[in-house]
Amino acid sequence: MENAKYFREKMATGKTLLGTCITFFDPTITEALARVLDFVWIDTEHNAMSLERVQGHIMATKGSETTPLVRVPANDPVLIKPVLDIGAAGVIVPLVKTADDVRLAVSACKYPPEGIRGFGPRRPSGYGVRGGPDFLQSANSTIITIVQIEQKEALNNLAEILAVPGLTSIVVGPNDLAGSLGYPGQPRHPEVLRAIDTVIVKAREAKVPIGIAVGDDPDVLVGWADKGVNWMAMAADYALLVRAASQLAGRVREHQRGKA
Repeated sequence: MENAKYFREKMATGKTLLGTCITFFDPTITEALARVLDFVWIDTEHNAMSLERVQGHIMATKGSETTPLVRVPANDPVLIKPVLDIGAAGVIVPLVKTADDVRLAVSACKYPPEGIRGFGPRRPSGYGVRGGPDFLQSANSTIITIVQIEQKEALNNLAEILAVPGLTSIVVGPNDLAGSLGYPGQPRHPEVLRAIDTVIVKAREAKVPIGIAVGDDPDVLVGWADKGVNWMAMAADYALLVRAASQLAGRVREHQRGKA
């Protein structure tokens, strides 16, 4: 739960937190990136990531200030519970459309009486060392619940979504939002950008932190930071790898062509 506190504390400073989406199975990728990133977004919605592999990535952040967040495949307490029990600092819940959807996600992350989460936190409890009312209260106040705003219906219900108690943050998914708005494959379409700008303004008015999942273009990232986005998922692990390799290879090949 310490890593969840780091995420909240860093956001409170006004700093834009930076992370990336984790898709590789090997947890050493997370261990390596934990030296430079504020959080990792471990993806199980679009990736064949088993719970055992997710746990490895979570464990790879131990001893760092990098927060392990897990995007679950769906807004289902059955999927959320084991992710938290293996030590995730929080969950990212996709495809929410209404305030009721958000209430379900928040409830799945909290122990009674605030929620419906069953008790079985093996790693978070220090393998049984911690427990009791104080532990449950601390968990309820610390666990991070994030929902994705990526559907037209969510835009229409945004005020009600932002008002749900216990919601930690929202995150915009530009690609799926573009598709829902009728502009598939065009996350930079003017209408999509206008919709995202509106989400940012409303989230800031409601004092709910907002994140965005975007690519690896530094100019685009800086632009969103300037607009007040609190945290950004910068592409994915494989995209960062390909970008770095392409830049290095390009420099060497350009140099060699210049000598020819």
